[in-house]
Amino acid sequence: MKMRVTIDAQSFEVEVGDLNARPIPVTVEGDSFMVWPEESGAPAPAVAAQAVTRRLPESASAPVRSAPPANGGGAAGIKAVTAPIPGVILSVTVKEGDAVVFGQELCILEAMKMKNMIRANRAGKIAAVRVAAGDQVKHSQVLMEFTD
Repeated sequence: MKMRVTIDAQSFEVEVGDLNARPIPVTVEGDSFMVWPEESGAPAPAVAAQAVTRRLPESASAPVRSAPPANGGGAAGIKAVTAPIPGVILSVTVKEGDAVVFGQELCILEAMKMKNMIRANRAGKIAAVRVAAGDQVKHSQVLMEFTD
C-alpha cells in the first residue's frame, strides 16, 4: 500500500509491502528497508498514516536491499557499519578477520523492544568490531569497520 505521511510539516512517500510477509518490504522516499516486526501470533494491524508519531532518521546507515548493485561490488567505498538507531546490542555474529558478503547478518540491535538485524552493507573483511553484546549504542555510532 502506498501512502503520503506528514511528520512535523515534512512529507514522506511510504510504500508498505505485504504485512503478512516476514520481513515486510518498506520503501521510504525511494530507500528500501526490510522490517522484522515482533511476532505476537495476532494478525498484522491495519496501518494508519495518522498513527505515525516518531520522526524518521535523517539518514539510515545502510538500507537493506534485496540484491547488491549490478556491478557486484556493493558499496565498496563504505568502510564502516553504523547504528541506524540508538539501542542495545543483543548479539554479534562476526569477529575481526571474518569475510562477509553483502546482506550477511553482523549483529542484532534492540531498540524500542524491536530486534533489528544489522546486515553488511558490502562484501569484504571485518577489520574491527567496536561493540559487544550488552553495549548501549547511539545513533550513527560505528559498530564495525571493513578493511579496504
